[in-house]
Amino acid sequence: MPENWRDDLPAEHGGGKRGTLWERVFRSPAQRARLRDMSSFDENDAFEGASLAARAMAARPAPYLDDLNPAQREAVEALDGPVLMLAGAGTGKTKALTARIVHLLNTGRARSNEILSVTFTNKAAREMKNRVGAMLGQSIEGMPWLGTFHAICVKLLRRHAELVGLKSNFTILDRDDQIRLLKQLIAAEHIDEKRWPARQIAALIDGWKNRALTPEKLPAADAGAYNHRGGEIYRQYQTRLRELNAVDFGDLLLHMVVIFQTHPDVLEQYQRWFRYVLVDEYQDTNVAQYLWLRLLAGGHRNICCVGDDDQSIYGWRGAEVGNILRFEKDFPGAKVVRLEQNYRSTPHILAAASNVIRGNEGRLGKTLWTEAEEGEKLRLIGHWDGEEEARWIGEEIESLQGGTRGVRPMSLDEMAILVRASHQMRAFEDRFLTIGLPYRVIGGPRFYERLEIRDAMAYFRVVVSPDDDLAFERIVNTPKRGLGNVAQQKIQTTARAHGVPLVQGARMLLAKKGLGGKGATELAQLLNGIDRWGRMTGDADLTHMELAEIILDESGYTAMWQNDKTPEAPGRLENLKELVKALEQFENLQGFLEHVSLIMDNESDDGGAKVSIMTLHAAKGLEFPAVFLPGWEDGLFPSQRSMDETGLKGLEEERRLAYVGITRAEELCTISFAGNRRVFGQWQSQMPSRFIDELPEEHVEVLTPPGLYGGGYGAARPSAGIEARAAQADAYNSPGWRRMQARAREWGTSQPRESRTTVIDLDAVSSFTVGERVFHQKFGYGAVTAIEGDKVEVDFEKASTKKVVARFLTSPDDIPF
Repeated sequence: MPENWRDDLPAEHGGGKRGTLWERVFRSPAQRARLRDMSSFDENDAFEGASLAARAMAARPAPYLDDLNPAQREAVEALDGPVLMLAGAGTGKTKALTARIVHLLNTGRARSNEILSVTFTNKAAREMKNRVGAMLGQSIEGMPWLGTFHAICVKLLRRHAELVGLKSNFTILDRDDQIRLLKQLIAAEHIDEKRWPARQIAALIDGWKNRALTPEKLPAADAGAYNHRGGEIYRQYQTRLRELNAVDFGDLLLHMVVIFQTHPDVLEQYQRWFRYVLVDEYQDTNVAQYLWLRLLAGGHRNICCVGDDDQSIYGWRGAEVGNILRFEKDFPGAKVVRLEQNYRSTPHILAAASNVIRGNEGRLGKTLWTEAEEGEKLRLIGHWDGEEEARWIGEEIESLQGGTRGVRPMSLDEMAILVRASHQMRAFEDRFLTIGLPYRVIGGPRFYERLEIRDAMAYFRVVVSPDDDLAFERIVNTPKRGLGNVAQQKIQTTARAHGVPLVQGARMLLAKKGLGGKGATELAQLLNGIDRWGRMTGDADLTHMELAEIILDESGYTAMWQNDKTPEAPGRLENLKELVKALEQFENLQGFLEHVSLIMDNESDDGGAKVSIMTLHAAKGLEFPAVFLPGWEDGLFPSQRSMDETGLKGLEEERRLAYVGITRAEELCTISFAGNRRVFGQWQSQMPSRFIDELPEEHVEVLTPPGLYGGGYGAARPSAGIEARAAQADAYNSPGWRRMQARAREWGTSQPRESRTTVIDLDAVSSFTVGERVFHQKFGYGAVTAIEGDKVEVDFEKASTKKVVARFLTSPDDIPF
């Protein structure tokens, strides 16, 4: 009998070099020796014995299975072959996934180092390890291959770095290092960085790596980027990384995919080692992650993917919902188990979410249900404008703390506001700071802490107070003006030598020709701008909102973000527009700056309860007893930009985002929309979101005052049933509702208040005519050469031809044509 007789047994019967199952059944070395010496032993006896042993192991107590519902247990016990655990929101998918790991260990199917379990976040990995330990009833002795995609690939790549031209001690570049390296390459290629910013190229390269595209495999359409120079920059970038013995985050997966594809022996080694592969949040995988997983599971096919196609909301960062949709094609004979019993939300909330997501065609399909009591219907309310929406939600949150109309009293920690775009947070933050309602922003900085807002505020501070050295330091080279560290040091040295503020020191430096070249020219323009903007603060014909726009436009700050092609740039521009909108509540820039200084001073964290404010993307994986979903208007949600960029695919992802938002709520879900919002500095009427039309009427309670939107809701469609219910909505008795009712009676059924509902004609044209002589504060005099809406093309006498917004032009009557 050969010493390694167990190696010939198939894995499902405890075979393989580790022989885990036989060692646990035949614990005594003497028993194993006696079995090896049996002259009557043959291979069939070994198979039969192993099968009996496996059944004996399966019969051992498994209390962790008792807490699972039938669908969860089916998914846990299906250990052989490919399994797709299609887990709806709140259906206990983490519980089922960890129970499956424990079941693999407890039945002897695999040791802890033979299980590859991949997550997307370190937090999820830690939670999974803790749960496995709790289910086993002992601290787990480490699971070396349970972690994020990147963490696992780092371990693998260090073992095989030489196969992709690296050393095992390679370094991982962060984003700043990556941008710095690309800037060097762009400069070496004599490419205009203003036209092709390094951040834009970095985003493009990241996208290629997410799709597992090496420079040699770029399709013709991609290789043509940047006037057919994008592919060459990518190739040079990868070459430079190898020379530096460095990788970026995208390389961690890309290099391992390349190694597995080009070195079958390495792939086969890991296919043997990782006998079982488990993947969490499979719907969020990109192409590179998808290929990596398929390669590892290509031999034994023991892969279990857990995910929900209805919660695939990260397409903008490379996630491919198609990965989960084609799972059964990728793995023929795969077992699909649907987890549909929800343990989080009420039937009304689930019905609303299910009806909305049903509008998507590209989905596998499932219906969530719960044994919970009916609870409150989903609530829907319309408001005159966004500020009214913020006021009402603030009052409603205060009311919920004491309990209202059958709803139990709730702590602030139990409530959340989920917005589609970060710029929506500003109205809520301002309102909550005004009324002293504690809040936290999750997934990002508070509105007035954002980079672009701090930059804009620094410009305003310098205009109001030129002696503000800290503000001047922040904006002197933002955007880039050729004023690097050396130039700024000269300004500071001059200012200190004469005991004057930096602005004055900069003037002195220019006067004595202490700076030259582009830096001197740009600095002079900035100083002239600061002087001019300061004088304009006293212009009675110019509002401080218009002044703020002029400052941001003429300083080049707005253009800086317009030219930035990174995914964050559009959001930053929206935040700047929201900042200008916030100014209208104050008499001047000085009053606004004082207000922000006072409210930002209230930053201490006392550890008390707080309302959570976050975007819908940041809310995935979280849950709250009470959820507010504001801003459900077409163009805002669904996002017009998302639909314009990706069409139907974008609309379906927006609908999945709506589904995610509704299913975050456990007991109470409130959707709101506004009839008017300030867009590009002007008030415009808004249409309720098309997703509101998809809410099932029998599960919705309408709180909108009668007549506010013709008595109905949705995309302006008539609905007698909803109108009738809206007319009876006065039974609602929260402070916000009583206040809105009073205003509705005061304003009448259709007339809005003051100028807040002024509807701006999008096709409006400027009041100028072609050939007319005009004046601009920055560019001087010129003649109108063309008109496009409210944009005017002017041939300026000293600044060539430019397009400007009409309201920044004046027509001096005393100057002849």
